[in-house]
Amino acid sequence: MISLLTDNTMLAALIALVGLGTLFGGLLGYAAERFKVGSDPIVQQLDDLLPQTQCGQCGFPGCRPYAQSIADGDAINKCPPGGQSTINAIANLLDISAPSLDEEHGEEEMRTIAYIREDECIGCTKCIQACPVDAILGAAKLMHTVIAAECTGCDLCVEPCPVDCIDMLPIVKNIDQWQWPAPPNPLDLIATTASAMQEDAA
Repeated sequence: MISLLTDNTMLAALIALVGLGTLFGGLLGYAAERFKVGSDPIVQQLDDLLPQTQCGQCGFPGCRPYAQSIADGDAINKCPPGGQSTINAIANLLDISAPSLDEEHGEEEMRTIAYIREDECIGCTKCIQACPVDAILGAAKLMHTVIAAECTGCDLCVEPCPVDCIDMLPIVKNIDQWQWPAPPNPLDLIATTASAMQEDAA
């Protein structure tokens, strides 16, 4: 076997590389499990509740850093895209009272997506660089377009555009966005029923 390897240097090099790759792969896998740092589960739950627009209106570069800041004690009402419904959901998760939206960070508006007027686009790529979720497709000096399913409506691509060819259009509800309306609060139903019974008894 040794004589075979000494006579065939390519085979010997290949076996050595495979052996080293297996050894270091095993060491890296062990280290990843042995020294793994567990993340705070509340941060992940908060991040799941945020709208993932990555717009920065809250003062953070994305939803995950804001979720971490909320877990550290920051205010929960700095997210205009999420609106009051997101604030209520976070307050429910943290078991605190829900404040109203902090208008310093913006107002709750209808959700929109970006639309590029392609015949006016000069292919400068500035909107591509500004998009935090890579929802704009194009190349230098070529027409750009928005991947509607990926666009979060963060509005960050509008200002950098030198020819002002990007519009923010409201999302038209279709079968993909439509949701059943939330049922009434059962406590309200109980209170209404009780008051009605008292009126009948009177």
